[in-house]
Amino acid sequence: MARHIYQATLRWSDMDAYRHINNVQYLRYLEEARVDMMFTLGQREGAKTLSDGVVIARHEIDYKRPLVWRAEPVRVETWVTHIGAARFTLAYEIKDDEQVYATALSVLVPYSLDEQRPRRLTAEERAYLERFVEPRDEPEGRPVRP
Repeated sequence: MARHIYQATLRWSDMDAYRHINNVQYLRYLEEARVDMMFTLGQREGAKTLSDGVVIARHEIDYKRPLVWRAEPVRVETWVTHIGAARFTLAYEIKDDEQVYATALSVLVPYSLDEQRPRRLTAEERAYLERFVEPRDEPEGRPVRP
């Protein structure tokens, strides 16, 4: 299956006192990629209700190496590792052609803003997400969590 590719612009203000991109900014790059995948592309591809409400249930991020500011964007690859009835998991890599700077997972829950409660995925949402499914390879000794 295909991964969603997003080019994240590094901002000068993303650097911290150690002169590399601050760890908090990595979550911003993930957010930008996720919004582009689910809301922008999803709207065009028939999964319009994903933008009606999705909340983050959990983030997990592993920092692999420092990322320093540069004019060129960094690539954020996003794919789906699990789809349940009322939740799904996205995996990410923040990288360029030579390095992986971080890997991450987010568990997302479709949410009804009107009813203020979680909801199930629609058939259209599931079909859209299935285009990006790539099963997760779990490292030795780590529990599998959807």
